[in-house]
Amino acid sequence: MKALTWQGRRDVRVEEVPDPRIEEPTDAIVRITSTAICGSDLHLYEVLGPYLKPGDVLGHEPMGIVEEVGSAVTRLKPGDRVVVPFNIACGDCWMCRRQLYAQCETTQVRSEGKGAALFGYTSLYGSVPGGQAEHLRVPHADFGPIVVPESGPDERWLYLSDVLPTAWQAVKYADTPPGGTLAVFGLGPVGQFCARVGRHLGAGRVIGLDLVPERLELARKHGVEVLDVRELDDVPGALVDLVDGRGPDAVIDAVGMEAHGAPAGKIAQAAAGLLPDRLAQGMIDRAGVDRLTVLHAAVKGVRRGGTVSISGVYGGEQDPMPLMEMFDRGIQLRMGQCHVRRWIDEIMPLLDRDDDPLGVEDLRTHRVPLPRAPEAYEMFQQKRDGCVKVVLEP
Repeated sequence: MKALTWQGRRDVRVEEVPDPRIEEPTDAIVRITSTAICGSDLHLYEVLGPYLKPGDVLGHEPMGIVEEVGSAVTRLKPGDRVVVPFNIACGDCWMCRRQLYAQCETTQVRSEGKGAALFGYTSLYGSVPGGQAEHLRVPHADFGPIVVPESGPDERWLYLSDVLPTAWQAVKYADTPPGGTLAVFGLGPVGQFCARVGRHLGAGRVIGLDLVPERLELARKHGVEVLDVRELDDVPGALVDLVDGRGPDAVIDAVGMEAHGAPAGKIAQAAAGLLPDRLAQGMIDRAGVDRLTVLHAAVKGVRRGGTVSISGVYGGEQDPMPLMEMFDRGIQLRMGQCHVRRWIDEIMPLLDRDDDPLGVEDLRTHRVPLPRAPEAYEMFQQKRDGCVKVVLEP
């Protein structure tokens, strides 16, 4: 089959790889009909290369049609249309029974000290072949895949794999009081959904911050008040001034480790990328530093006693934080990988509605064939051609 493989820094290629097969009784094989490029895939494209090897199959936002199931899979059958969550969970361990699926104890990558295994996401999370491919082997298919209706375009359901429940969790963690103000840093795919979900769940005012005109315009189209950070000398100060001189009740950081405006962090990440993998891994594991511009602005911009919810991926071990200010102002922090299946029952009724209240069919800007995935990665990273969300079609 054809699959997108990692070959090196900023080097991904579509190659022929062996077809997946049933390896365990709880496996399923899914023929992929749509698979998206996620913002966190760009971390693999640039920063996290030391944890990949040439030939690794990328992608963790797939959906498709079940072609084959293992002998222990009873809730799926060939022909079912399914979305595959990005994290792999058994559904029955101590963590899963508490709906902490991203910490599943059955698939935890204990050798790396990490949580549940993920599709297409480095040796840190199990080196499981990903879904930017024609077919995907799905472990623990007796629990993980989400069966969706046969009707409607793929984009109605595809984002259940990651970005929509990730945004839902971020908003839930932000805990904005009814009628309160929520600010969202970063209006990429997750940030767009955070803003829409925040409005849907009762925030009286949602403010989105970004520096890409197309992203700002898309958020504005969905009723979000937007700030272009290129026009602000003091971003957190502007937020405080804009919201009663005290700041928003909650702030979501939907950017993560590769924020703009952090030259020292960018240099450190680039330096690690130039080292041999073994040395680079040691540097990242013990001394990794993220670009913290957005996180610091979120902490300084939220009101006293407010909440900062982090959905953007961070990977640093030595990140300096303004703890005295955070303690003095009583800031609450919530964060972590999304527990995808935890939120599906709340989200699915909204996707079944004809009026599309979350605008799931108004996110994708580019749909391209899988063979063009390398150029799509480059376009997405460089934010060219109005690119907000790319969906690949195998």
